[in-house]
Amino acid sequence: MLRQSLGDALSDRSENRQELAQFLRSRRARISPQEAGLPTGVHRRTKGLRREEVAVLAGLSPTWYTYLEQARDIHPSPQVLDSLARVLGLSEDERAYVHRLAFGQGPAEAAYRLDESDEKLVFQVVEVAGHGPFPLYAGNRYGDVVAWNRAAADWYTDFGGLPRPRRNILWWMLTDPEAKKRLVNWADDTLDVIARLRLAYATRTADQRMQELVSDLESASADFRGWWREQHVRGQHQRPRTLDVPGLGRRTFRLVVASVLDSPGHSLVIHLPLAEETGTGSS
Repeated sequence: MLRQSLGDALSDRSENRQELAQFLRSRRARISPQEAGLPTGVHRRTKGLRREEVAVLAGLSPTWYTYLEQARDIHPSPQVLDSLARVLGLSEDERAYVHRLAFGQGPAEAAYRLDESDEKLVFQVVEVAGHGPFPLYAGNRYGDVVAWNRAAADWYTDFGGLPRPRRNILWWMLTDPEAKKRLVNWADDTLDVIARLRLAYATRTADQRMQELVSDLESASADFRGWWREQHVRGQHQRPRTLDVPGLGRRTFRLVVASVLDSPGHSLVIHLPLAEETGTGSS
């Protein structure tokens, strides 16, 4: 049993090193020499920055950084990852992603301050959740929809009518033609969910359920294959989502994701209504 646990841990670390190496390579290719403050005008065969340029800008040995991109068994410090994040122009979500891959958790964050606008938001969350006229569903780290109210079924789909293995918000978005009709900004909304799955994936690269989900989605959807390979990363932030449903009309909601403290890995997706829009929905 101990030997198996040790083997699993080593496998996890190897998977994470591979994922980190691939992500660094993709982001190095994304940033231009001009964006990194390097002189232009020289013909370059390499798209983006060279490994040596990233290493010098981050204050690292070129050989050591090459090893990092080759997924060798080396151990970057948090300071090194932050330096690379600066050079590669990573967003805060992407910075958290590389920390999760390297250490299994994100970087230290500043304490969250609750101001007056946040208090109003919390009040609205309680109001909406208590009366239930707007969509509310609970999901897990894989995007499986495990509980939902009647409004969620009306605005999205009857999750109860789906086979349990396919009762997944991302699966619905990518494989049900109705999703493209109901989600006004389907591509943006779907990419957002994929990018958040990628962040969860960082700490579960050897998770069989996660691997099966990604594999199934890659087989079922060309859109997923393309977006997944681009390695978009986003955290759980408030965001708008506009739905257009026959008989209900068009409505824009602010999505607020609340963690369920007593059930790690589960969260509530609460839809707070924004300004009501005119119209009776698409026909």
